[in-house]
Parts: sequence; structure tokens; C-alpha cells
Amino acid sequence: MPAMPGMPAGHAAHADGWDKLGAILLLLWAVVMWAAVFGLWWANRGPVRRPWVFRASAATIVIGVIGQIGHLQEHVAQAGYWIGHPNDPAWMTPWGTGLANGYNVVDTSKPTLGMEILHLTGNFIFLAGMAAVMVITTHTRHLRSRRWGTMGVWMQGIHGLEHLSLTLSVWFGATRAIGLSTWFGQLDPGPGLVTYRVWWHFIANVLGSYIFARALYDLWRERSVVAAAYDVQLPAAEPRPAHVPARRPGQAPEPQTGAA
Repeated sequence: MPAMPGMPAGHAAHADGWDKLGAILLLLWAVVMWAAVFGLWWANRGPVRRPWVFRASAATIVIGVIGQIGHLQEHVAQAGYWIGHPNDPAWMTPWGTGLANGYNVVDTSKPTLGMEILHLTGNFIFLAGMAAVMVITTHTRHLRSRRWGTMGVWMQGIHGLEHLSLTLSVWFGATRAIGLSTWFGQLDPGPGLVTYRVWWHFIANVLGSYIFARALYDLWRERSVVAAAYDVQLPAAEPRPAHVPARRPGQAPEPQTGAA
């Protein structure tokens, strides 16, 4: 992918301390989430129901949602910038650029490596959130939330392999990133490659976010069934009072009905 604006070819932009710290924290976020997913999956095996697995899985899902909101807004911003500047080099938000610069210290001779690592990390945080949906519905496989979660894991898993291919190809010295979004390195650098890649990843993330949202919507509706599988009793919702029509002035109260 073309170098980011203001980045000379063959040279990585300078990364300050905040860029490096942010990159490290984002990487730790992904590592901790996947450690949680594998730990919860392991604890959830067998017939024993552990209530803490339900709560920890729900927390992991929420953290994954937060991560995907940040990931998605980056792709939305890139697509929005392309609409106004379709012939410009690839663009990233200031915070995305800072994080990419932080990752680029791995190898400053490859100016796009940091950007590839950034998007790989963001995608794996999203995938961990989807995997947590699979974990929490382990004992309720018949539910709709389970089916949407399975679909999301498959889709984001393929998307993750795409980002892994892009990252490793650049890291190992390929002159062009190799993946579906670059037509396996066959597209020449320029507006055509930028257009294809920006919109490829935008559509993939919007579709993946929709699947995640549907899984969460059904999981919320089915939360009592999922919780019961872990012997967790959720607080019952307070019943809504029945609607009582207002009486007109001077109207006698309606008689109370009931057993004599």
C-alpha cells in the first residue's frame, strides 16, 4: 500500500514515546483478550457449570465491542477521506497514524509495516470479541445468537488471515503487500490500489460489525436462557403497570372486578 501522507518512500515517520506506549498497550489488549478467550473456553469444557465463566465471557464481549468501535471508525474515516480525495495516497486518522508509527519501530526500513501490524491487531481484538460469543453460548448451541456468533467467527477468521498475509508479506520483504485486498500484490501502487483496498476493508468491517451486532442483539434477547445454563439467575425485569384510562371530570370510578 502507498506510504502514508508526509512519509517519504523508504523511511518511517518518527514515533514518539506516546506512539510507542499506545502501540504496546493495544497489543497487550489483544493478547489479554485472547488469553481470556482460551482460558474461558478451557474452563467451560465438560458438564460443570461455572457462573463466573458467564460473567467473564460477557465482560470480554463488551471489551471486544469497544475495540471494534475504534477499529470500525478508522475504516469509516478512511472511506470518508477517499470520497473527498479519491486520487490521494492512502490516509489514516492522526491517532491511527501515531499507533502505526509506534509499531513501525519494529523495522523502520519498511514504512507500511506499522500500518499492517495496527490493522492486524485491531482485527484480532474484534475476532476475540466474536469468539467470546461462541464461548458464552457453548451450552446453548440451539440459539440464534450462537448461529450469528459462528458466522462472525468464520468471517472474521478469514479476514484475520488476510491481514496476517498482508503483514507477513511486508515483514518478510515483499515489495507489495500480498492479500485479497491487493489482488495478491498484482495491483500497481496508485489510486487504483488505494481505492480497491480502502473499500474492500471498509465493506468487510461493516459486514462483520453487522453480524456482531446481530449476535449481540439475539444474545441480549436470549440472555436468561444463556445465564440459566450457567446456573446464573438474572434480575427479573419489573412488570410494567397496566394502562388505566384517565377519568373525565364527574365520572364515577369503574367498579372493581374480582371474585365475590
